Amino acid sequence: MSPVAPGASGDGLLIAPAAPIVAVEHLAKRFGTIEAVRDVSFAVAPGEVFGLAGPDGAGKTTTMRILAGIMAPDGGSAVVAGIDVLRRPEAAKGQIGYLSQAFSMYSDLTVAENVAFFGDLYEVPRNTLAERREMLLRMTGLEPFQRRLAEHLSGGMRQKLALCCTLIHRPRVLLLDEPTTGVDPASRRDFWRLLLRFTREGVTLVVSTPYMDEVSRCDRVGLMYAGSVLALDTPDSLPATAGPVVEITSDHPLELQASLRQRSDVWAAEVFGGGLHVYPRPDGPDARLLAETLRRSESAVGHVEVVRPGLEDAFIVALLGAGPDGGSHAS
Repeated sequence: MSPVAPGASGDGLLIAPAAPIVAVEHLAKRFGTIEAVRDVSFAVAPGEVFGLAGPDGAGKTTTMRILAGIMAPDGGSAVVAGIDVLRRPEAAKGQIGYLSQAFSMYSDLTVAENVAFFGDLYEVPRNTLAERREMLLRMTGLEPFQRRLAEHLSGGMRQKLALCCTLIHRPRVLLLDEPTTGVDPASRRDFWRLLLRFTREGVTLVVSTPYMDEVSRCDRVGLMYAGSVLALDTPDSLPATAGPVVEITSDHPLELQASLRQRSDVWAAEVFGGGLHVYPRPDGPDARLLAETLRRSESAVGHVEVVRPGLEDAFIVALLGAGPDGGSHAS
């Protein structure tokens, strides 16, 4: 990953210190009464891997479509590679590679034919198209399968082919909207190795994902929910926003959760894996004291331990709207 540290602008917006290749400011989009994107702002440095993480309906896809120039926002601005995407979408598309969740290849064309077709679509010069195609097929491991029909490819191979088609015109910015959804874990890891290899070739990545394990592969990430970016920082720094966490095992986690939520010394208690993660109130006892208190006073408690928070904890804290310090994480 690129060694990009976060900075801050005067209004508190975290940005990369280098001149951004992607700059989004106060983006907004409504569908009827639904606010799909609400005042979203972020900036991405050249060569950076920037992630937007969150569940379905968080606003990730709408944000990516606006950045790709295929959807107009109701407010705000988006600039990619120095081009205003909202005013000059066609010019911006020459600098952008966009891989959507529903990327469509032609099933009755071979691997090589699909890549060549998209090369023609992007008006790649004929004298360089064959060279680029062979290079991409070689890098993705698809070279031995270039004569195979697309309909006979596995899910992971389809994503690699989609990536080849998206990169054939050598975009400076690659927008990937949940590119590994529905792909098996081994193929997901292989796909990410490919993505990070392309960043070494100078490509900037903006990736949306519902998977927290993929967040750790990004230089920086924005946690999205209900159209807003709730928190934005490096994957290493985000967990600290959750503070110490009390992890509890229980044979009756839902009953225990209901009991814990009634306590004055507990800020939040969320089901986590096979147990619960409990967050102390900022004005209450520290995590170790709370753990001892819960061990003595709650009959449904099994093993109790104070643990270091993870990215999932950071998302929970951001989602609930305030951290252990009492401050809001909402943008």
